[in-house]
Amino acid sequence: MSDNRSRGRRRHDEAPRPTVNPRRIAFDAIRAVTADNAYANIVLPRMINETGHTGRDAGLITELTYGTLRSLGTLEAILAAASGRDVRQLQQDLVDALCLGAYQLLYMRIPAHAAVATTVSLVKAAVSPRVSGLANAVLRKVAAKDLDQWSEALATGDRLHDLSLRHAHPEWIAREFEAVLGPDELAPALAADNVAPPVHLCAKPGRITKGDLSRETRGGVHGRFSPYAVYLPGGDPGRLKSVATGLAHVQDEGSQLVAVALAEAPLEGPDAAWVDLCAGPGGKTGLLGALAAQRGAHLDAVEIQPHRAELVAKAAKGLPATVHTGDGRLFGEPNSADRVLVDAPCSGLGALRRRPEARWRKQRSDLDALVPLQRELLAAGLRLARKGGLVAYVTCSPLLDETTEAVESVLKAGGAELVRPEWLIDRVPDSVRGESAAGAYAQLWPHRHGTDAMFLALLRKTGKR
Repeated sequence: MSDNRSRGRRRHDEAPRPTVNPRRIAFDAIRAVTADNAYANIVLPRMINETGHTGRDAGLITELTYGTLRSLGTLEAILAAASGRDVRQLQQDLVDALCLGAYQLLYMRIPAHAAVATTVSLVKAAVSPRVSGLANAVLRKVAAKDLDQWSEALATGDRLHDLSLRHAHPEWIAREFEAVLGPDELAPALAADNVAPPVHLCAKPGRITKGDLSRETRGGVHGRFSPYAVYLPGGDPGRLKSVATGLAHVQDEGSQLVAVALAEAPLEGPDAAWVDLCAGPGGKTGLLGALAAQRGAHLDAVEIQPHRAELVAKAAKGLPATVHTGDGRLFGEPNSADRVLVDAPCSGLGALRRRPEARWRKQRSDLDALVPLQRELLAAGLRLARKGGLVAYVTCSPLLDETTEAVESVLKAGGAELVRPEWLIDRVPDSVRGESAAGAYAQLWPHRHGTDAMFLALLRKTGKR
């Protein structure tokens, strides 16, 4: 009897099994993105938490959602060929369900009959029983070929078009990447954007060592390049005590490298006044603030959006940093800063692997407003810097308009020179971009370095601006 009571207690204490099918959660998340312009990295964790899924089921939901959203353009092209109609003629919720099913057929090791059957059931329950027959017919045609065969069938002979289709990128993005990388590296660069990256953690210097942080993660691996990076093997980073208490934070290793490169660059004269001119959401502020604490420096962090300024304040808690809500172009007194970080708002095309829907939302025309702002912020950073002071111009984008062309445009005004970022280049030798007698830029890439595609230009102020 006691054994039966024990078994009963165990059953009572166990968490209730989730009742919502993982594919339905993935579908609902995809719908939130396509219909409501939501962000998958925000809505999906909440949905998974609310429905109680963990472990393999949570992993499956994430793969279905992120994978489908990354591949939308390619999936829609294949569905159009399989159905014989423009998918824009179909209701959007049906298209979303078909994309979810096609992703399982073409990108995952799920048996075709299971992928088709579960998607048809989803269409019946979440879209309409009236279109379940259409869904069944289209998905069976999709299942008749694998991804390579579909890519060959839809190929036009135009190399850029065919690569864009095969690797699920808008053609204009592929063209911009090729302008920087050249044709030989384009395919690996596009393919890397489709590989889900691990979570990178930053051990704040002076607060926790990356050895202690990796031990806390129970299997975390030290980063390849940054002295503060740890790769999280899995799980929710927010549940780590070091992250919850601010000893560490989530930050891509490339983002760490460009921030530390500014702090480690040789500087003559005073080194007490640091500025982070575009600070939100605060990852670089947290790292620079921790370094400033070790150097006896003070960091002013500027963010124009109030809600992002709150995030910056949280990241800077306990550090020698003051957070200002305002426009970085108008901040501070000229010639007052020793080191300035200008992490300019950009297209974000260097982080496509972390933001699955972003590539399909971006347009080349988005740069029309961004490029002038970037140049104005860089000019403001140089205005703030004292003579001999350093300014790091950073973007999470490799595009020419947002990187080298922006810097060279500002350099034409005089009063500054390009500096070779030795600390970063010594650690990552193949990061050099555009080296010349005047200096060099640094460019990181997912396919080369396993980081986001961060760009860095280090400038020294030489005169008045």
